[in-house]
Amino acid sequence: MQAPDDAYWMRLALEQAQAAAQAGEVPVGAVVVRAGQLIATGRNGPVAGHDPTAHAEIVALRAAAQQLGNYRLEDCTLYVTLEPCAMCSGAMLHARLPRVVFGAADAKTGVAGSVLDLFAQPQLNHQTQVQGGVLAQDCAQLLGEFFRQRRQQQRAAALAAHPLRDDALRTPDARFARLPDWPWAAHYCSDLPALAGLRLHYLDEGPPDAAITWLCLHGPQHWGYSYRHLLPALTALGQRVLVPDLIGFGRSDKPKKERWHTPKQHSQVLSEWLQRLKIEQLVLVVPSHTPNVLTLLPEWWPGRCLGQWVWDEPPAPHHATDASVDAWQAPFPDRGFQAGPRAWARWATTPGRSASGLPLLHTQTNDRPPAQLASLVRQAVECFTP
Repeated sequence: MQAPDDAYWMRLALEQAQAAAQAGEVPVGAVVVRAGQLIATGRNGPVAGHDPTAHAEIVALRAAAQQLGNYRLEDCTLYVTLEPCAMCSGAMLHARLPRVVFGAADAKTGVAGSVLDLFAQPQLNHQTQVQGGVLAQDCAQLLGEFFRQRRQQQRAAALAAHPLRDDALRTPDARFARLPDWPWAAHYCSDLPALAGLRLHYLDEGPPDAAITWLCLHGPQHWGYSYRHLLPALTALGQRVLVPDLIGFGRSDKPKKERWHTPKQHSQVLSEWLQRLKIEQLVLVVPSHTPNVLTLLPEWWPGRCLGQWVWDEPPAPHHATDASVDAWQAPFPDRGFQAGPRAWARWATTPGRSASGLPLLHTQTNDRPPAQLASLVRQAVECFTP
């Protein structure tokens, strides 16, 4: 009968990792083998045990030492599904393990070759042979699925932290589930004083340390979806882009009464939000037929706005055969959701107006082929870069 190979023992370690996942721990498992016999097992348990040292390897080493009556495991091999950290590697060296086998590499904390290699230090008085990559894909897949589920749970918890006010409506997420050309992750905020519990939705894409942030505000008949083509063109040049759905529009909450919508209210929300994000320098991007309150926003942020980029935004489609009509109508299932657009329709509009003294760039249309759009974006970046 053929002796079990490394893959066999790693599968046993994977069983321990799966048990850890079921217990809500990061799925890492380990086994200790001696002379072809399973001596001990271990799985991650820091959360349940309130023990920062309860990594799978440590648990397995302790169990093996108890089983053999000796902390020195000089004739044993340890198998673990994830590259060991510094703590566990130190314990392995102290146990005089002759061999360690791991599955997936750990680029953040692994010290068997990823971040550094503790096992390759010639100054140490014990040398342990290390082999990685055994069933690496299976081990990495288990970890990846665990963290994917955890992110979903965190997103659900984040949404639960934004309860809906009695005087507002919230468009169901299902209305936005199949939007074309809209792959970006949603961000939400509801704890600003001006919001008073209303949920503001926005996109925040590109490097957070970019020199300039482009604040893209939609018009009275649109929402953030207007910038689905401009956003990636800007981020491709290393720019940071913010695209909020103003309250009453898009995926943001929608007060039932039109009286909520005043220029002062919207200006205050945006000012507090930008302060929260610590935005130092920005370019305001707006469609040409924008209420004056939005084009004059830079006056609220003296010294922060580098200029204004005005687009002749194409009208939102209303013809039933238009492919994107569902996207434009998505935020507004019925008239009760449309208090924002109705209120904005009464606000004064001066096409192409800019705050006094600021550079103004006017572009004819936002609906251009990708190559032309990329060229326009490069020109805009050059125009507003200090």
